[in-house]
Amino acid sequence: MKTALTTTFLCLAALAVAPAASAANAAAAEALAKKEGCLKCHAIDKKKEAKPLKEIAAKYRGKADGEAKVFHQITSGEKVKLEDGTEEEHKVIKTKDKAEINNLVAWILSLK
Repeated sequence: MKTALTTTFLCLAALAVAPAASAANAAAAEALAKKEGCLKCHAIDKKKEAKPLKEIAAKYRGKADGEAKVFHQITSGEKVKLEDGTEEEHKVIKTKDKAEINNLVAWILSLK
């Protein structure tokens, strides 16, 4: 009985900490977005050459494959359709640090 209570307590404690552990480091993500040139085409909340990051977040947030789709888009260089109907290759994030990229994706998806 004591082991079951201890296990239950540890599981609840882990769940309580999980949201904080998965939260994006907004300052680091925004700095990476600036460094990588993301904010040349995307603004956070208004249209530039490309969709605002908040609009991208609204499209993918909460979807089972949302994180994977945003991650793929910023790392693959696939073509994207621009507002004027033309297509061009999406710029690829230069950093190879997966944690930095995952943080950037989490930050984008957290924008409201």
